[in-house]
Amino acid sequence: MPFLPFQSEVLVTGLEKSEVLQRLDLVTRNVNFLDYEARQKKGFEFNGIVHQDGFRLSLVIDKADSFLPLIQGKVEESGKGSILFLEYKLFPGSVFFLGFWTIVTLVLFFFFGLMAEKPLYALVSLALGISNYLFAWSHFKRKTKSSQEIFHRLLQ
Repeated sequence: MPFLPFQSEVLVTGLEKSEVLQRLDLVTRNVNFLDYEARQKKGFEFNGIVHQDGFRLSLVIDKADSFLPLIQGKVEESGKGSILFLEYKLFPGSVFFLGFWTIVTLVLFFFFGLMAEKPLYALVSLALGISNYLFAWSHFKRKTKSSQEIFHRLLQ
């Protein structure tokens, strides 16, 4: 299991590469987050960019979500359709904060356990670090599952 939340997936479809990219482009908006009116347009499933070989997307959300997956995909032609290679991972800012708080809680665990000789505080610090990490993984998995459902619907 990797340290950071990550998941990959390979989808095979009978659709041509151009058709897959066209379908993705119809449900994806390249949004400028400073333009309030553009963000209010409905009918889009993803924010991001679709280019000729692949895409970089995230789900459209109404409120901030630190554990929303960034979806990077590559589309390749095959003899009878196309193959999508998808990677779901955290945004860089979320990676930073997850790593930061994991390190802080580990430092507190070692400080209270070894230097201050407060085993209860050490265990509380360790428990908080582990629960934060498990929460990040579970929330990431839940959001990844909803992204996968949209992709599967899109390719049918």
